[in-house]
Amino acid sequence: MQISESNIPKVHLVSLGCSRNKVDAEVMLGSLIENGWEVTQSESEADAIVVNTCGFIESAKEESVDTILEMSEHKKQKPSMQLVVTGCLSQRYKGQLASALPEVDFFVGVDEFAKLPGYLHSNKNEPAGEKTPVYAKRTHYIYDEHLPRVNTLTKTSAYVKVAEGCEHNCAFCIIPAIRGRLRSRPIQKVRAEVEKLVGQGVVEINLIAQDLAAYGRDKDDGEDLLSLLKSLVQVEGLRWIRMLYMYPENISDEFIDFIAGQPKILPYLDIPIQHASNSVLERMGRDTSIEQIESVLQKLRAKVPGMTIRTTVMVGFPGETEEDFQKLEAFVKAQKLDHLGCFAYSQEAGTQAARMVEQIDEDIKQRRRDQIMQAQQEIVFKKNQSMVGQTFDAVIEKVSDESDLLIQARISRQAPEVDGITYIQGGNYRLGQIQKVLISESIGYDFAAEVVDESAAETNIETVEN
Repeated sequence: MQISESNIPKVHLVSLGCSRNKVDAEVMLGSLIENGWEVTQSESEADAIVVNTCGFIESAKEESVDTILEMSEHKKQKPSMQLVVTGCLSQRYKGQLASALPEVDFFVGVDEFAKLPGYLHSNKNEPAGEKTPVYAKRTHYIYDEHLPRVNTLTKTSAYVKVAEGCEHNCAFCIIPAIRGRLRSRPIQKVRAEVEKLVGQGVVEINLIAQDLAAYGRDKDDGEDLLSLLKSLVQVEGLRWIRMLYMYPENISDEFIDFIAGQPKILPYLDIPIQHASNSVLERMGRDTSIEQIESVLQKLRAKVPGMTIRTTVMVGFPGETEEDFQKLEAFVKAQKLDHLGCFAYSQEAGTQAARMVEQIDEDIKQRRRDQIMQAQQEIVFKKNQSMVGQTFDAVIEKVSDESDLLIQARISRQAPEVDGITYIQGGNYRLGQIQKVLISESIGYDFAAEVVDESAAETNIETVEN
């Protein structure tokens, strides 16, 4: 192991992709610290650089490769440095990366990331062989609450991954091939991790999985998302529970009724619908219809006060006609969803959709994506303007990176990292607490606000113009 001037080896980690990948990175950091490493934000100071990659779609792969090459420049200046690539790219292309990226010392897949400290040690102390090591066995691993972990989100908020893999077979998606089939963690283990995080000062838990609503469906013990939530709402000190990424076909009436009456559970759901044309949904392999999607949205809005809905849609799927696209555009304009991301279909080798005929021209994909995002921007800006003058609960996170005079916060309608920021400009804020704030200005996707009381607020979600 390379010893730095401080006699403590230093590691710099870059994590790309989704929040589920971020949790893996946090476990790696925790394991490294436990094994004597020090985390550094300086690439040039590091004795090892770890790039935790995403391999979902073409743009994510390009970002991953670009980052690896960027980090390799630091290795040129410091040949003793180890450059390691982990995550989905390592798993998906485990047979190809070693020859394609000779700059990398070794690769680690999605089931072996917790072993990273040992691999760093063994590869540093063993002479380099002719072949770059690749540690990417399929073991169907999932982390647990006993592993050390560094929460890199904020001191007040954390992700908790309740399951790994996916039970669905969407034609465009490579995730089951990379991450495996659905594997749900036992409720008692999830709760133990939540209690540990709350003990560290976390007030907001963001539950994540490839499909959170499918939690427990791989087991025969009766545990499901509803029973998990019933356990978590009892955790003392936990203020907010946010649920991210739930397929609409798995959202039941019983679930909706339960969350409507639970003040700790935020009225916020991320429901990826992908499209609004039944013919496209069928070709995608989605187990739902536009009628079912609209029914779920209607029930949520009717039963859950202040319901905030985020979704993702895809344009340019093979065979998508102009009529199909117009149905999607009409849906977006009619539903006026609170947050929406639109992606152009990426033809991914190894998926069913990649072999389909009628692939759509890239220019058409981008034109359709731009139209959807323009329509959504108009919706969001109008919604956000209607919130000026209203009070909301907000988690007070930290001093803003932009100015020492601003405090970064998020109201209950804003999920971490994806939904914008609320900047606090006045009042007696309390870092790490949930307080009521008055929205004074809408700034695109962000807000300016001021604290209107000094105490930690009770959850009281305001409604917003639809």
